[in-house]
Amino acid sequence: MVPPAAERKSGAASVAVRLLDEADLDRADEICRAAFGTFLGAPDPFGTIDYVRTRWAADPRAAFAATVEGEVVGSNFAANWGSIGFFGPLTVRPDLWDQGIGRRLMEPVIDCFDAWGNRHLGLFTFAHSPKHLELYRRYGFWPRFLTAVMKKQVTPGAAVPGRALYSELPAAERPDALSLCRVMTDAVYEGLSLEREIVAAHAHGLGDTVLLHGADSGLDGLAVCHCGAGSEAGEDVCFVKFGAVRPGPQAADRFERLLDACERLAAERGLGQLDAGMNLGRPDAYQRMINRGFRTWLQGVTMHRPNEPGYSHPDAYVIDDWR
Repeated sequence: MVPPAAERKSGAASVAVRLLDEADLDRADEICRAAFGTFLGAPDPFGTIDYVRTRWAADPRAAFAATVEGEVVGSNFAANWGSIGFFGPLTVRPDLWDQGIGRRLMEPVIDCFDAWGNRHLGLFTFAHSPKHLELYRRYGFWPRFLTAVMKKQVTPGAAVPGRALYSELPAAERPDALSLCRVMTDAVYEGLSLEREIVAAHAHGLGDTVLLHGADSGLDGLAVCHCGAGSEAGEDVCFVKFGAVRPGPQAADRFERLLDACERLAAERGLGQLDAGMNLGRPDAYQRMINRGFRTWLQGVTMHRPNEPGYSHPDAYVIDDWR
């Protein structure tokens, strides 16, 4: 999380910002936990969830450290989903809040977005914190609908027709599978690509990607899932970091199949809880999750630049939360 009021003060002059090195990860993780714990009043709000190492592994060139006299005091991470870019968690050591360090950590992230050419940018933050909203508004981000991070207990179900897992594909077939994924996500939002997340989840043992094949040679849907401790899911949890189905007629039915497929993966991995984020700008998808027994355990707001819905509109059947 970013400090509540990140105005520049004289103390910020000694701050340097550089790429986050692998040797910095333990310290960055400690600061991330301390920052969120201080703001939320919880000693360890993440437990076995790991945001720092997973975000660094996905793209070390988009992970940044703030230092004071050579010591790491904060970090921030950018994510490139093709035409979509988002960032976070942005965290600063609590005793250095309100000294402009958060704003310094925004600079390289905005530079990343400019270099990547993302046309729709976003973040997830605390809906009840006016100071967070005001900080990000300075960079052109505007709050839109709430996002509910939801959970349900896993119930083993029947096999899902057309379901495959990225990890089970022969290596020679994975490039074609990634191409199919790009075609499908491009139909959801032009230029949207989850290739980095799919590859990182597999390469670093964070989880797997569910592929939902249709009656033709294309994909009906996909879901990038983190599984268990050390990932962004945490112990005994399967977390759908991103999921989407092909838009158009029967999209709602495809979404139901995708949820079945994700729950099936969780059951196969022996995980008891399924987590998934849903922007309330997608009301039918949200209602369908409620009908399945999903309940909100964390709620925030996504901020967008420009102030447009992106893929969070009533006809979209997408799972994500940009934390």
